[in-house]
Amino acid sequence: MTNAAQTTTEALSRVLGRTFGLYVQTHGYHWNVVGPEFRRLHAAFEEQYNNLWNALDDIAERIRSLGAHAPGSLAELTALAGPAPEPAQSAEAMVGALTSGHEALTDELRRAIASAQHDGDEPTVGLLSDRLAWHQKQLWMMKASRA
Repeated sequence: MTNAAQTTTEALSRVLGRTFGLYVQTHGYHWNVVGPEFRRLHAAFEEQYNNLWNALDDIAERIRSLGAHAPGSLAELTALAGPAPEPAQSAEAMVGALTSGHEALTDELRRAIASAQHDGDEPTVGLLSDRLAWHQKQLWMMKASRA
């Protein structure tokens, strides 16, 4: 594996870890949300965690296609997930925490895109750009629902 591919796979691994962390957080909120917005948030969180779950496979397979081993243990993924979010009990706190999680992931995606662009890795740029667009849409929807 070239140094460029190693730099890109390390960036992809960080995106994978952050995606895993956000997946677990979102799924937990789906199970535990209560209140007048229950039905809407329960459905929205389910849509989000399903998308995040599917993204894990795409990101890990991209890492493998570049010749590296994808982080696959719970310890590896949690180490790459970033700081653990504060527990959230209210629906409003859950939406706020998920907003922060998506924002952190968009920052990580931007860094990974820059790395892949620098390395001339267009397939990775495309994958990560699609992920960035999805997270930006989720941020827009969550912020609009709190306005």
